Amino acid sequence: MDKMIVRVPVAVKAKVTEDLKLKIVGDLQNTIKNMELDLEQFEFQAKKALHQAASDLSVLPALREQIDIERNKRTAAKQEAEAKLKRAEALELGAEIGHGTLERTVEITVGTNIDTLMGAEILTEDGKVIAFRE
Repeated sequence: MDKMIVRVPVAVKAKVTEDLKLKIVGDLQNTIKNMELDLEQFEFQAKKALHQAASDLSVLPALREQIDIERNKRTAAKQEAEAKLKRAEALELGAEIGHGTLERTVEITVGTNIDTLMGAEILTEDGKVIAFRE
């Protein structure tokens, strides 16, 4: 066998423009708002469940523990989203950020430099391809 056809990853990067930055920041703000609403709803449901379980002291400690675990998980996710928002707000125009991965099919032969195949990138600006890099 002299050759082989394989699939290799291609990194997609986006050039930060004012529009992209506004979109990323807006999406993260909406996500955080939804997480806050979800957390409020969770707190309401937790209080309701604790009130209903108050008469059965045997299940109360386990219920409180379960509520604390879920609260901590949701709070951590919100804090992570807030950290992403701060990073997004600090993005500099013209910088390049990772925007996903695609695959391409290539034919390789004995002696092909695999490192050059694995380093391929597509650069986009406002959703349009502006460069291919190998």
